[in-house]
Amino acid sequence: MTVRRTGGAPETGADRGRTARPPLTGPQRFLLAGSFLITLGSFAVLPYMSVLLHQRLGLGIGTVGVVLAVASLIQFAGGVAAGPVTGRIGLRRAMLLALALRTAGFAAFVPGPTSWVLAVGALLLVSAGAALYLPANKAYLVEGASEVARPRLLSASGSAFNAGMALGPPAAAPLVMGSPGVLFPCVCVLFALVGAGHALLPREASDRGGGRPAATPVRGSVAPPSGPSPFLVTVLSVYAFMFFQHYLALYAVPRTSAAFYGAVLTGYAALLVVAQPLLAERVAALSYPAALRMGFGAMAAGMAAIGAGGHAGIAVGGALLCLGEIVLFLKNDLEALARSTAAPASVFGRQRLAAGIGAFASGVVGGQLYGAAESAGSARGFWAAVCLQCLLLPVFLLRRRRAPARRRTARDPDGSRAAAD
Repeated sequence: MTVRRTGGAPETGADRGRTARPPLTGPQRFLLAGSFLITLGSFAVLPYMSVLLHQRLGLGIGTVGVVLAVASLIQFAGGVAAGPVTGRIGLRRAMLLALALRTAGFAAFVPGPTSWVLAVGALLLVSAGAALYLPANKAYLVEGASEVARPRLLSASGSAFNAGMALGPPAAAPLVMGSPGVLFPCVCVLFALVGAGHALLPREASDRGGGRPAATPVRGSVAPPSGPSPFLVTVLSVYAFMFFQHYLALYAVPRTSAAFYGAVLTGYAALLVVAQPLLAERVAALSYPAALRMGFGAMAAGMAAIGAGGHAGIAVGGALLCLGEIVLFLKNDLEALARSTAAPASVFGRQRLAAGIGAFASGVVGGQLYGAAESAGSARGFWAAVCLQCLLLPVFLLRRRRAPARRRTARDPDGSRAAAD
């Protein structure tokens, strides 16, 4: 994989290591540790919400589905509010507000197991806090960072979040149904402590009157990069990936076992946590079209391996899907930052919205597709259909980008009009 350099002698790996890896600052280290603890606490509770609402509080499955859909919509689509909020009150205060909402939400869970009204209200508060926190967190993390440093910071952030997501559910499993009176106060205290730590963070440069963050590009200074819209690519990346997340259990558990399925998920999370920071600089060095081909290609190969069935096919498929996630999700965030003149919190908020749209579309399409495959007596046909989509998506995205470029060239053969566009 070639590392691009603007001029001079070719850059060696040693040169890159010396110039591109400044040590993490104290606030950055705290944010990464806090990201792990926040996700650990959240995923000690949230994956069990359907069980709590249905079995413990007696809500019907249909009602539970509506509640979870609304919570997901708030968590993803609410990210677009991060830009205006952080622009008005600053990144540090926005994170504090988000953590206050989430702490209040988890505090409401303490009496929540006896009241569905309190439980639903608590879930919506937690979702609203999550919508605001993640864009502000990422924006604070990359503020002032060079483009070379961004991949390492964002990949480390992703690893911290994924580690918490992986460890939260098994850590809470013994308590969530039997002793929620212990679990919910512990999570509430955890969020309160992490929030107190955020109060000690220094204000960002822009909030101290330092002007625009150094990492934000200046409008019109560079020609727009080639490649499709990162927003659209994020929608389609999450759309393709969520087929794996939503429907692997339905396919894998009857063909292997629940224990093997759990082992696959655990291995997936561990691989993601370890591999994402190791591959970050290589992913950043890829051109956007190359990243799309590699990421969607890995997803297509993973879906095909899962469809082949058996323990080995499902395990290999999970590893390939992990590679696709690393390449596409990180590259989409980096590309969105590089192209936008908006504040980073606004960029990350739009990316969250794109992820929500993709997840929603995948849930709607996937349910119909999986049902049709099962009715036809071949669940493997579902994975073949998803594999075909993953193969066609980069073709669609890259062809869609080239078509307007050809029209501009045809209108103005000397290229001046295209350059102006």
